[in-house]
Amino acid sequence: MSRGVIQPSQQKLAEKLTILNDRGIGMLTRVYNIKKQGQVWKACGDPKAKPSYLVDKNLESAVKFIVRKFPAVETRNNNLAQLQKEKSEILKNLALYYFTFVDVMEFKDHVCELLNTIDACQVFFDITVNFDLTKNYLDLVVTYTTLMTILSRIEERKAIIGLYNYAHEMTHGASDREYPRLGQMIVDYENPLKKLMEEFVPHGKSLSDALISLQMVYPRRNLSADQWRNAQLLSLISAPSTMLNPAQSDTMPCEYLSLDAMEKWIVFGFILCHAVLNSDAAALSLWKLALQSSTCLCLFRDEVFHIHKAAEDLFVNIRGYNKRINDIRECKEQALSHAGSMHRERRKFLRSALKELATVLADQPGLLGPKALFVFMALSFARDEIIWLLRHADNIQKKSTDDFIDKHIAELIFYMEELRAHVRKYGPVMQRYYVQYLSGFDAVVLNELVQNLSVCPEDESIIMSSFVNTMTSLSVKQVEDGEVFDFRGMRLDWFRLQAYTSVSKASLGIADHKELGKMMNTIIFHTKMVDSLVEMLVETSDLSIFCSFYSRAFEKMFQQCLELPSQSRHSICFPLLCTHFMSCTHELCPEERHHIGDRSLSLCNMFLDEMAKQARNLITDICTEQCTLSDQLLPKHCAKTISQAVNKKSKKATGKKGEPEREKPGVESMRKNRLLVTNLDKLHTALSELCFSINYVPNLAVWEHTFTPREYLTSHLEIRFTKSIVGMTMYNQATQEIAKPSELLTSVRAYMTVLQSIENYVTIDITRVFNNVLLQQTQHLDSHGEPTITSLYTNWYLETLLRQVSNGHIAYFPAMKAFVNLPTENELTFNAEEYSDISEMRSLSELLGPYGMKFLSESLMWHISSQVAELKKLVVENMEVLTQMRTSFDKPEHMAALFKKLTSVDSVLKRMTIIGVILSFRSLAQEALRDVLSCHIPFLVSSVEDFKDHIPRETDMKVAMNVYELSSAAGLPCEIDPALVVALSSQKSENISPEEEYKIACLLMVFVAVSLPTLASNVMSQYSPAIEGHCNNIHCLAKAINQIAAALFTIHKGSIEDRLKEFLALASSSLLKIGQETDKMTTRNRESVYLLLDMIVQESPFLTMDLLESCFPYVLLRNAYHAVYKQSISAKRVDAH
Repeated sequence: MSRGVIQPSQQKLAEKLTILNDRGIGMLTRVYNIKKQGQVWKACGDPKAKPSYLVDKNLESAVKFIVRKFPAVETRNNNLAQLQKEKSEILKNLALYYFTFVDVMEFKDHVCELLNTIDACQVFFDITVNFDLTKNYLDLVVTYTTLMTILSRIEERKAIIGLYNYAHEMTHGASDREYPRLGQMIVDYENPLKKLMEEFVPHGKSLSDALISLQMVYPRRNLSADQWRNAQLLSLISAPSTMLNPAQSDTMPCEYLSLDAMEKWIVFGFILCHAVLNSDAAALSLWKLALQSSTCLCLFRDEVFHIHKAAEDLFVNIRGYNKRINDIRECKEQALSHAGSMHRERRKFLRSALKELATVLADQPGLLGPKALFVFMALSFARDEIIWLLRHADNIQKKSTDDFIDKHIAELIFYMEELRAHVRKYGPVMQRYYVQYLSGFDAVVLNELVQNLSVCPEDESIIMSSFVNTMTSLSVKQVEDGEVFDFRGMRLDWFRLQAYTSVSKASLGIADHKELGKMMNTIIFHTKMVDSLVEMLVETSDLSIFCSFYSRAFEKMFQQCLELPSQSRHSICFPLLCTHFMSCTHELCPEERHHIGDRSLSLCNMFLDEMAKQARNLITDICTEQCTLSDQLLPKHCAKTISQAVNKKSKKATGKKGEPEREKPGVESMRKNRLLVTNLDKLHTALSELCFSINYVPNLAVWEHTFTPREYLTSHLEIRFTKSIVGMTMYNQATQEIAKPSELLTSVRAYMTVLQSIENYVTIDITRVFNNVLLQQTQHLDSHGEPTITSLYTNWYLETLLRQVSNGHIAYFPAMKAFVNLPTENELTFNAEEYSDISEMRSLSELLGPYGMKFLSESLMWHISSQVAELKKLVVENMEVLTQMRTSFDKPEHMAALFKKLTSVDSVLKRMTIIGVILSFRSLAQEALRDVLSCHIPFLVSSVEDFKDHIPRETDMKVAMNVYELSSAAGLPCEIDPALVVALSSQKSENISPEEEYKIACLLMVFVAVSLPTLASNVMSQYSPAIEGHCNNIHCLAKAINQIAAALFTIHKGSIEDRLKEFLALASSSLLKIGQETDKMTTRNRESVYLLLDMIVQESPFLTMDLLESCFPYVLLRNAYHAVYKQSISAKRVDAH
């Protein structure tokens, strides 16, 4: 292998360029972090993060001295005494910074060595022929220039290097061996571009050749939107006949080359080899075009370089450059006046072009094969425009900012993401196409080219043959079998081959065989379509620059997107961009991975949360509108309509003249034309747009975390639905006002109907939302510990409605099965009937469900148990008298004498009446629950009912109570109320024996029985046939006596029937006595009280009419009924007169 003195294969230009470019990016990342924070392990610009030695007051004088003397070292100065104490800590904490600067110096040495080698080899550069070699060369020049520029911007560089070296000298007795060269480098590169211009004088020929080769590429890329439009750029449907033809170009990799990268090459390249601007018109043309396109360039991430000012400052000191300075000023004016509008129009064009491309490819994904180049061109063009806008919007140099505010930027990003998704989804389609392309066409053409070469040395021949063999061996079956392709070796061999054939005096010079270079560039693109689609997507469409570097602009764009209804459908692109962020990290700076990862997670979470909140707010507004419409259909609103109809029929004058007629429900649905848009229409449109975005992807992966956008919406809907339900009760603790259950149910159903319709927009399980929320509302507190409608209604019925019943303002009307307001001096703020009739109780049961109604029952029973506890105390106070009365009921005179000794008789009756009222309310609630469940689960309810009705009499009481509990939960009435049994069981006192408890229970029944005659003297005890009860609610005693007796004697294992018989005997005996009374005041409502006995027997499952007949003559009951009905008719006649 004799190739003269310099053998290209031994220079390893390809390998060195690859390694140094990668290392250069790593060094840029480290230096950038040092500049931004002073701590490489953080990626936030917090001044507190800087090393403490740079801000420590004790070291301030030492730091200033070191910086002033830098790079000289003087250790005998008094200012440095404090360093002696801190030297070990300084060495430990500044080592990472110091050796990063050392690494930069070593990188510089390697770059300079390689550049000298390239000059010595007289390498031929042409971006259209040896693309990889030229691109890597230009990238290295720009990376090197950028690195030295950012290094010069680190304010603390001298302090960090100097402090470390002084600490090193104090510890080891000598300066660090790298310090002299490092210090000199820092001083030399105070003005980096000026130093680099001197440094690049010998490299001018190679660099200018590489740059001038861009004249066929850069002007073609840097066209106006009108020129793109006229050329129908990126359009698949402009020429239908050629739709299936593969997109071809002699410069395939140049077509999707970043415009941003080319501009950096041109600007920095021609600054470094500026002499060529005076001698080559092509170079000057490229230079001017680049200067007119931008006012600043991206150095690295958010570090920018203001082109015109920097170039002018550099050229102003060079003799004979006045013309170049004038060119720079003219270009600056051009850039300030036209660049913004030009790029704005480009973005406008790209929005429509990418939309068309994405739509066609979604419909015909097979076109991704022949038209893959169009996809990557589109992505690259769009990425360049977005980065240009981002950079210039953050560094505006003109007063008018309109060109730098793009409210439609989200749309462009969205279409980019859509194209990326197509490439990822249909990767196998592209693989099949290009595997066949490589084996069936490329291999054949390359083989012919190789055969036709006049000279082909052995090494080059071996590489070329391997290319042909590799491509020929490919088959579609490999794709079908899921085989993993890897052409990286082939691409590196081509890179090596470019290096071998580009040096001067090469046996096979690529400059003489340009067709071979162009063909191989095309083949390399085709290989990337098979094994490197993900890398291609990163190369052409990576927007990780949005991460921490432009996060404020990123968030602002997102807010603008949500605020504009037409753009909200594209808002998902912002969370999708968060998946790019990790691609901006580098293995040479692993410290920032965690921060960038956390930042990507927090941004993604914030975006998805805001989208879900916006959707939730729109849904809430729609629900509010629908609830208003549903409210119009409530029966209470029809009164006015009925009144108007009646007046019209009777031809009565209706109100004031000119009074507008009330609009009937449904008027809002009448449209005179389609142009009329209501608020509801706008809300639905906005919601459908936003839901499209939420539903766009089922989930997205960000830094090994998976986000599910729909779950965010579900979560927010659950929270809002919970708050809305509670809010719609309109409970006011101060005024004790609350919405009627029927009205709340109507609103909840309207709300649920809207939520159900959300399934038309987003694939979410609304039933799950309903189950989670509505089931929580049946509990006392929800999962957040907040009160529910169950607790609010339970509290209201107990503390407001039933309390007013106890106060005598409301009565229970059995005929109406409702509580009704009584005429009193102080009118109540609510109508009890509107909260307690059958329809309202059914609505309450619908809302609270069996769980909620059970909680209501338990709360009612707690109140009953407290009343029973007080009754027991009264029994204990009168125990001796009651014991005597229990055995003396057949001795009238003795009973009368004993009765006078009783205390708190009225209190006993009042408390028993309260218990009766509560039990009456509970029976209404239970009946409503049974009706509701019979509609929802008729077969289950009938099974429970059948089970209850066929309990054998000999069944153990514990088993029977379990059945009763099941029945009670279904709303079925039971002989023994299990809830009451549980409530009273908890009252057992440890100080009283079971026998004593049983005796108290028996005497309680005696107390009630002997107290009944006193009711006859109460004026309110009159029975009203119309309501089938008494206005003072004493008819509720029947339910109280039966239920309390059943519960107490179940607990104490006594005979319920025997005790009730005893009660009936005592009660009838006591009531028969008032029949002999002559005092009219005492007996004014005697007949009404007699009826209580009949009610008690009718209510009781344990007593019969035969038993009553044996104690109390039925003729008295019949006469009593006759008397009260006659009295009622007389009262009506009096009222009529």
